Amino acid sequence: MANINRVVLVGNLTRDPELRQTPSGTSVCKLRVAVNTRQKDSATGQWGDKPNYFDVTVWGNQGESCAQYLAKGRPVAIDGRLDWREWDAQDGTKRQAVEIIAENVQFLGSREASGESSSFVPQGTPAANADFGPNTDDDIPF
Repeated sequence: MANINRVVLVGNLTRDPELRQTPSGTSVCKLRVAVNTRQKDSATGQWGDKPNYFDVTVWGNQGESCAQYLAKGRPVAIDGRLDWREWDAQDGTKRQAVEIIAENVQFLGSREASGESSSFVPQGTPAANADFGPNTDDDIPF
């Protein structure tokens, strides 16, 4: 029987991405993603959302893109694998953590939702103020 280690999450960033470099110069970006689970409160009988928080590591150019374009509150889809690590803390205790190593990060929603402009055209330029008329998708070939 084959082993499968695959994780797919869709949630929101709980903080801004943290970009670092390894000693060899490889980029590594750390994300924290909140994903809600619907569950019924046993005391009240009401349905509500229970947040789950996941640490995500994104390597290389994709990590650099995450650091550049993502911000706290932005929705993302993560496709990756679970990784379990164990280490000795400075106080001598054994520590362990499970994190997600992202193989693909999809940016969802608009950058406007996180307070940024979705346009890469600088404000004040003629293209930023141009009116291109009504939006019709009739001429799109797909």
